Amino acid sequence: MRVLKKIIPVVILAVPLLGVASSSLASYPSHPVPADSASTGTVIDEVIWVVGDEAILKSDVEVMRMQAAMEGVKWGGDPDCTIPEQIAVQKLFKHQAIIDSIEVTDADVAAEVEQQINYWLEMVDGSRERLEEYKHQSLTQIRNDLREEMKDRHMVQEMKKKLVEDISVTPAEVRRYFKDMPQDSIPFVPTEVEVQIIQMTPRIAQEELNRVKDELREYTERVNKGDASFATLARLYSEDPGTARKGGELGLTGRGTLDPAFATVAFNLTDPKKVSKIVESEFGFHIIQLIEKRGDKVNVRHILRKPVVSDEEVEKAIARLDSIADDIRAGKFTFDDAAPVLSDDKDTRNSKGLMSTNMMQTGHTSSKFRMQDLPPEVAKAVDTLQVGEISRAFQMINQRGKTVCVIAKLKNRIDGHKATVTEDFQVLKDVVLQKRQNERIHQWVVDKIKAVYTRLNDNYKDCKFEYEGWFK
Repeated sequence: MRVLKKIIPVVILAVPLLGVASSSLASYPSHPVPADSASTGTVIDEVIWVVGDEAILKSDVEVMRMQAAMEGVKWGGDPDCTIPEQIAVQKLFKHQAIIDSIEVTDADVAAEVEQQINYWLEMVDGSRERLEEYKHQSLTQIRNDLREEMKDRHMVQEMKKKLVEDISVTPAEVRRYFKDMPQDSIPFVPTEVEVQIIQMTPRIAQEELNRVKDELREYTERVNKGDASFATLARLYSEDPGTARKGGELGLTGRGTLDPAFATVAFNLTDPKKVSKIVESEFGFHIIQLIEKRGDKVNVRHILRKPVVSDEEVEKAIARLDSIADDIRAGKFTFDDAAPVLSDDKDTRNSKGLMSTNMMQTGHTSSKFRMQDLPPEVAKAVDTLQVGEISRAFQMINQRGKTVCVIAKLKNRIDGHKATVTEDFQVLKDVVLQKRQNERIHQWVVDKIKAVYTRLNDNYKDCKFEYEGWFK
């Protein structure tokens, strides 16, 4: 559980992008030199490509290959050719981003660094030691390297956005594009559902709240007496898995990405030696310790403890929801009427209980979910329902890590089908828009290769690259 308001899970493959070097290949070592063992183990390094003022090293390719293997990424074509070309293309975008003075925020970079590290840690069963052994670096070194890589990655992304920001497609273009397309080439839209929910959070007994607060007071006392460090206690007792393994440290974070109650306390801290008062957020109860303030960002440690909901209170909430569902079935009131009044889920109650998701590829908000994209408990509850039916009440853990009870209504089901302009215009519009953007990006890379100095090791002469013109 995190105190951040929202983190969009993403799997990131960090592309190593090096600093500025001389534009002449003769300026680089003409013979292999030992690589930094902290980052590449036993790889013997050498310059294999030069793109503009930057070199691509053999170790860059090997690091990217190792990360891909770790994350199960499959390369199209020969990886020995595909990987260095991909790195070279990223350097072209980065070069242009520097020329165009494109900037990225520290907050965006910091968030992605922590997401990537947490993702890697999950892949090695949460073991910091195993990750450090695999990467041949300390976690601090990994974080520092990632910060530069993520900054470059963001610059590349922003450069791409700038290149295609003026591209748009009209309804007439969409219809023309798909008018004569063979049936086997038309996109298939998987089965999607629209779901409404009414959520109730079971009451937590005062005794349980007191227990959690007493624990946090005990931790504060131990820190103040010098019996244990805040970071050690966070590793042992914090129920925020994303930060516990880091001694409770959040990293430099802006106010807007934090829970409001948590942010108010965190940004008011002034003494790194003191522990905050107990603060309640939507995730549970915290104590906080300041690490540093830098501009409009703060880095703190925290310990999160979450009160446990009793089985008795869960049963009461389930019985109450089942009674509400029975009344809706009996026609006493509608689901649309009940959700804004009875649901305590702030994300859905103002939309009559309708769940929605942000589509990362397009930036659009949609109420249509593929079954695998719903919370598992919700998907199971609506899987066998007919449109308009309401499920029995069930228990689940919501995205904030809290135990909640829910009834779900299947509002609509759209069976999997070949896309049509009338029913799936937005899907088809996105296909056409993506094609136009890809064409623009591809042509930009082709033109950029012609204008930028490049030189490759002769070992790559037989490669079948995506882009022509690397050899000059």
